[in-house]
Amino acid sequence: MIFSVLVPLLAQVGPGTALPQAPVEIHHRQQQSAPEPTRLARCLAQAKSDPAGAIDLALIWRASETGALRAEAEQCLGVAQSRKGQWSEAEESFIAARDDTPVSERSLRAMRGAMAGNAALAADRAAAALALLDVARSDALDAADPAQAGEIAIDRARALVELERPAEAAAALAEAREKSPGNPQAWLLSATLARREGRLAEAQSQIERAAEIDPRDPEIGLEAGVIAVLSGREAAARQSWQSVIAAAPGSEAAKTAQGYLDQLGPAD
Repeated sequence: MIFSVLVPLLAQVGPGTALPQAPVEIHHRQQQSAPEPTRLARCLAQAKSDPAGAIDLALIWRASETGALRAEAEQCLGVAQSRKGQWSEAEESFIAARDDTPVSERSLRAMRGAMAGNAALAADRAAAALALLDVARSDALDAADPAQAGEIAIDRARALVELERPAEAAAALAEAREKSPGNPQAWLLSATLARREGRLAEAQSQIERAAEIDPRDPEIGLEAGVIAVLSGREAAARQSWQSVIAAAPGSEAAKTAQGYLDQLGPAD
């Protein structure tokens, strides 16, 4: 039975396969900065509910400001554009926001630079994304912001995988685990990359750590099942995928888990 599920799973193995990514890490990252001025907060809220209106608002706002306030308008513009899938435009807006942020605000520059990098990734421009993320990484390190440096390292790993540079991607994920050991994504993506390279024992250790941090993340459950089935542990794979269905019924992850279970067939 295990062989029947190996074909679609093994098709995911290889350095050129993108690491799994939830919707680009732009929408939540903008909420992790310092408390936002009221105008930025209002604009970001509108970007969530009415991105087209927020674009118009941000363009008018940007035209009347300079420096740090202009950077806020550009950040909101980029978020609104990303909500509409306008990734190239969002990338340009986030770059402008970063460049208009005071040099002394390294953490804020890192955040906005990472937003630009993620927009470039979403536009399938991995080389441009990596260049932007390298600058963001430098800003985060200069700001002594390890959590942000860890998130940027994860983004760099995704870009490096797209560029078929798996050894560098593995190094970036090692940095992510060091800088942000409580970030489950660092461990999940490390496990995914290790599994795709056939390092199943290492992948198992890393996915166990991811599950300890966030036991209800369905993506972690999916990956745990893939690692288990490739390691010849069919019962463990079933348990992982069944837990995904129970935790997130009706979700895309649950549909994927059910598909894997269907390929395994009935339990003996």
